[in-house]
Amino acid sequence: MTGHIGTYDARKVVVTVAGVFITGYADGTMVKSSKDNDNFESSSSAQGDAVISVNGDNMGTIEITLNQTSPSISYLDSLANSRTLVPIWVNSNNEIKEVTGGTKAMVTKPADKEYGKSASNRVYTLKVFDYTVK
Repeated sequence: MTGHIGTYDARKVVVTVAGVFITGYADGTMVKSSKDNDNFESSSSAQGDAVISVNGDNMGTIEITLNQTSPSISYLDSLANSRTLVPIWVNSNNEIKEVTGGTKAMVTKPADKEYGKSASNRVYTLKVFDYTVK
């Protein structure tokens, strides 16, 4: 047998906001991290001269999707309402270790609320002002 066989376990992904462990994720994508802008922009002149403009913007976005019954909902709603600056870290302790987040982030708003026959999701967006990928 040849080739690499990797393993992934969602239980090895941990999100902390101001040191508090977030729990009660929804089915599907639990958390998504992304840098808001590319690290550089490139262009070229009519004669083919290249120009690279380095982008110093270090902002990123982390989106957390919780189940309606999550105990973390009231915590994240209160952070959004208080407009508190907090650290957020997403740690994947899987075969490939990944860490994203930053020391300065804010919850953009309380999650939208939806009620129906079945439990729905609550989505929280955190803007990270010093976004880092380790």
